[in-house]
Amino acid sequence: MLNLNSTIDLDFKKFFRWWARELDFLVPEKIKRLVHEKQGVILIRPDNNHLEMTYILNGKVEPIATLERNESDIADVKALLAKDERFAKTDVVLRLTREQAIQKTLVLPLAARENLAQVVSYELDRYTPFKPEQVYFAVKPLTDPHEPGQMNVMLVLTPREVLEALYTDIKALGLSPKFADYEDAPNDLEQNYDYYNLLPDRFREKIDKNAALFHSALIVSVFALLLAVIALPVWFEYQAVDALNEQLDGIEKEARKIDALQSEIDALVEESRRLVDVKSSAPSVVIMLNALSSLIKDDTWLTYAQYSDGHLQIQGESPSASALIAVLEASPLFDNVRFVSPVTQDRISGLERFQITVDVNKAGGISAGL
Repeated sequence: MLNLNSTIDLDFKKFFRWWARELDFLVPEKIKRLVHEKQGVILIRPDNNHLEMTYILNGKVEPIATLERNESDIADVKALLAKDERFAKTDVVLRLTREQAIQKTLVLPLAARENLAQVVSYELDRYTPFKPEQVYFAVKPLTDPHEPGQMNVMLVLTPREVLEALYTDIKALGLSPKFADYEDAPNDLEQNYDYYNLLPDRFREKIDKNAALFHSALIVSVFALLLAVIALPVWFEYQAVDALNEQLDGIEKEARKIDALQSEIDALVEESRRLVDVKSSAPSVVIMLNALSSLIKDDTWLTYAQYSDGHLQIQGESPSASALIAVLEASPLFDNVRFVSPVTQDRISGLERFQITVDVNKAGGISAGL
């Protein structure tokens, strides 16, 4: 069951080491050989009074020799190692058996992680039958979770005289071990970090700082090239998009100018159309007066005429005002002819006074009737 109360341990060093290992395949093999001084591993395993030596490279295991721990055999194997150039640059690992070392799993408070070796050293005689000055030991946190607030720790130890005697024999072979571990809890020979080491500091191989700096510089260069491979296409695409945006801004400005001109043109066209509609909605006054002159006889005259909103109103005198209705309706220019007031008779002249209003048709009907 998932424990939501557990603490999440973010180890950034492990992450970057894992990342570097995964990217290691990008580096050509020739460059790796220039950077890594060590190629392959010589694994030394004690067996009673013998030393079994094996050469391991890229997963391939090749036996070198099995020698007795005496001056004669040691001298012979040393000469053998000197003749083979493969062994000039190798890591040397001492792997102890159950006869030389023991392993135990401890349960410690989680707070002990910061000073794990020191905490175990204080309590070593409680966990084992040995005192700290009698053994060489190494501790390594285990990934298996324990109770909340606690952690599992692997403890490996070996008597000092055993390890010192083996170290002396290995040095007599002209070799310097990188680390010593236990066969029931072996370190990963493919990785160069996160391993435990039973060798005390004075026995450990001294690291060439120049090679380490060169290796670090190479890793940084690989990372820089990787970032360049990833970032440069993105940067070029960004530059291209930026240039297109600038061109688009210029086109949008021109488009806005064109839209403004088009709006002005549309407004002028609409105004012209409105004027044409107004002009074509009714004939001119001259045409209406000319039509009235041709329709009305000489015995009839007008005293008043008014045109507004398509309506013409006339007043005057005629011998027969009712006859004017038929005369005006016969013209295509006029429509809906009607009296707007009663017809009266002038006592002096004897003529009928009238007031007529008509609807004026559009100009299209004028040309048809004239």
